[in-house]
Amino acid sequence: MMVRIGSLKDVAAGQIRAFDVAGTKVDVANAGGQLYAFDDTCTHRGCSLATGRLDGTTVTCSCHGSQFDVTSGTVLLGPAARPVRSRLVQTEGEDLLVET
Repeated sequence: MMVRIGSLKDVAAGQIRAFDVAGTKVDVANAGGQLYAFDDTCTHRGCSLATGRLDGTTVTCSCHGSQFDVTSGTVLLGPAARPVRSRLVQTEGEDLLVET
């Protein structure tokens, strides 16, 4: 099911923003004008990925440097060993919708 979490304007190009989706923090990243959604919690030590650095489609966790591909949640560089959950993200007009 898709739920409205905000406006398309809430996530500027090159930015990651965390939203509450049914009690779970979910990040939306705007990489080159394309939106990607994934769970906020790094699978290594539970740090917020929204505080990390976005470089293209790679987010680097600010706690221990794990890197994830925002398009799929895949681990690109440890110490994290497990991927983060990737979620479907859509826009309807100006509304930003994310999979629960």
